[in-house]
Amino acid sequence: MTEAPTPRAGHAFFGHPRGLLTLFGLEMWERFSFLGMQAILVLYFSDQVASGGLGMAQNTAASVTAAYGTLVYLVSVAGGWLADRILGSYRAVLWGGALIALGHYAMAVPAAAMTWVGLGLIIAGTGLLKPNVSTMVGKLYATDDERRDAGFALYYMGINIGAFLGPLITGWLGQKQGWHLGFSAAAVGMTLGLVQYVLGRRRLAGRRDGAEFALLPSTMRRAVWLIVCGTLLVAALATTLALTGLLTLPRTVDALTVLSVIAPVVYFAVMFKSPQVSAEERGRLRPYIVLFAASVVFNFILFQSYSTMTLLAADHARTAVLGWDFPSTWYNSVLGVAEVLLAPVVAAVWVKLGRRQPHASRKIAYGVLLGGLSFLVMAPATTGRTGDWTMAAWWLVGSYVLLGLGDILLETTGMSATTKLAPAAFASQTMALWFLSLALANGIQAQAVKLFGVLPNDLYFGLNGAFAVVVGLAVIAAGPWLRRTMHPVR
Repeated sequence: MTEAPTPRAGHAFFGHPRGLLTLFGLEMWERFSFLGMQAILVLYFSDQVASGGLGMAQNTAASVTAAYGTLVYLVSVAGGWLADRILGSYRAVLWGGALIALGHYAMAVPAAAMTWVGLGLIIAGTGLLKPNVSTMVGKLYATDDERRDAGFALYYMGINIGAFLGPLITGWLGQKQGWHLGFSAAAVGMTLGLVQYVLGRRRLAGRRDGAEFALLPSTMRRAVWLIVCGTLLVAALATTLALTGLLTLPRTVDALTVLSVIAPVVYFAVMFKSPQVSAEERGRLRPYIVLFAASVVFNFILFQSYSTMTLLAADHARTAVLGWDFPSTWYNSVLGVAEVLLAPVVAAVWVKLGRRQPHASRKIAYGVLLGGLSFLVMAPATTGRTGDWTMAAWWLVGSYVLLGLGDILLETTGMSATTKLAPAAFASQTMALWFLSLALANGIQAQAVKLFGVLPNDLYFGLNGAFAVVVGLAVIAAGPWLRRTMHPVR
């Protein structure tokens, strides 16, 4: 990614290209809708049918929620390919946002069948939007622009404003007024994001009407035909297997876990063997595998904030202030507000340090360590607790603050490093590969959370946290090799 900003990308947003504000706003509203819905999804799954839920057991609800996350990020590979070869980044993001909005509107309909229709639309839309909007942020900067990491930190602040507001609004509506009203708020949020994205189109540096590495017209027609037919065939096959009882929910979850493992292995192999990838670019992909693994471990912890941590808070967290009872999902907003407050501080520190800032691999390692510590905090909070018990709010708040700081360090640095290390012919697809680390994290989580409620809570959180700490220390130990091999990343 060496494309410099276009003249239109003026420096009007905290010293950054003006297009960053457009993408900042889009991601803010997309995260408002996505994480607002995510905050109530596991509770909706596990709530009694008589109360409007789907009546799943808690660990099953957590596993299905993780499987949904797996699919969201698996589809991002297809979204990256479509942007690189057919649609172009701008249209991929636009169409993705439209599908997400339609999905949330479908989930607002109080019918179980519409829940699955809505989730399918959100999965397809997020797969188009997520890898490509991050790539568009990278295109605002030249590769050697020292504002790049700071720009991603500001962009990530927009994400977390949405992550803060989403659970507040959808959580209150969902838990206090009805689950489908919460889903309605998510739909409105995504609609607002689309409107400001279209209005700010002219500010986007490097935007093109079509794909940058487009297929030949004849090949493109065949590809579109295969995509449409393949999608219809898979949908028909899945429906048939479900109706015959062969495709059950547990089997689907297990299959997605297997797919989440296979997909990144295959994708790395394709990129390493591609004739479009030079020897120099191939050399930069090797250390990227370490960053990918670190992301898997951290996000395995992070995504449980919307599954096991949400369930723990719903059952055992204090939710009363001066006699007023607030929704337990508001604890999810702590993660967002922590990142909103800490992201500009982190961005300012990186700008201040300039070339003296820690290497990208060290930032990522620190993020993994903080993720592990956030779960280790929950071990003493739950030790010896049985039956009907309540934990102090500060345990959850402290855990989310640690997790939020770790998220800023790992995700912003990881996305920035991805745009620098990506082979030119796989620009959007390499960002999709980064999101495959999130798919794998969710795939592993879909199996691990089955132990939630089976193992004692202190043992469950302690083992997860300790493993992440060990991985973070291992990345620090690999630092000298990573610094030698990750050029031009500093």
